[in-house]
Amino acid sequence: MTNLDNSNLKILFIGDIVGRAGRTIFKQNVVRLKKKHEADLVVVNCENAAGGFGLDRKTYGEILQPEVDLLTSGNHIWGRKEALELLDKKSDRLIRPANVSPDAPGKGWAMLDFAGLKIAVVNVQGRVFMSDMVDCPFKCLDKLLEKKLSSADLVFVDFHGEATSEKSAFANYFDGRVAAVCGTHTHVQTADERVLPGGTAFISDVGMCGATDSVIGMKKNEVIERFVTGLPKKFSVASEKPELRGVIIELDTKKSKAISIERVRVVGE
Repeated sequence: MTNLDNSNLKILFIGDIVGRAGRTIFKQNVVRLKKKHEADLVVVNCENAAGGFGLDRKTYGEILQPEVDLLTSGNHIWGRKEALELLDKKSDRLIRPANVSPDAPGKGWAMLDFAGLKIAVVNVQGRVFMSDMVDCPFKCLDKLLEKKLSSADLVFVDFHGEATSEKSAFANYFDGRVAAVCGTHTHVQTADERVLPGGTAFISDVGMCGATDSVIGMKKNEVIERFVTGLPKKFSVASEKPELRGVIIELDTKKSKAISIERVRVVGE
């Protein structure tokens, strides 16, 4: 990463938006949070925004407000056909995991310009307890840093994965080479936020925007029934007690390292 003589940069990263409850609390608070934390860039994970699974044109339009710079996603982005078209046509504002098939629509990274800085945002997907139909996220980012992202001044990574061990190993492997590694997918905000020795901000999972009187955003009874009976059950998005979860990260652009990472939480009515 290149050292530049600029002021510090703040990124507000908001976790997986789950259904209508998540979209509502997000829209109610994103402007206020950006102002409160003096965030320069806002990045949001949107893979569960449409009915708790995937993304469509309507929800894409709702979420991509002027305050939002980029939308990341994950394994559920493929759940709706409209998302494939959005990835093809809107890949400058919407990205998918970089380590899926190269034949997949869209891109796995984006380069944002801010005050003379080139900020790369990368989306990768984990393999532990998830699909093995993706390439190694470690090798994928290694290649990106060597080639396509070599000109980036700061690199921010959304690691969409299940296992905290895989996320932690990934962050430590790239410590000092990227500015931040923030986990998504589990919908549960973890309390392990920290700046690693090499200057990379890390948290296992930033959490979700959605109903907390639920099982990770879904109606409790339906999820419990599936666990108890072992039978297939379609889940519905919950709506009670919405909360917004995320992190605010401050980066030193002179040293290309993180200064701090703090959890963000907003409790709705």
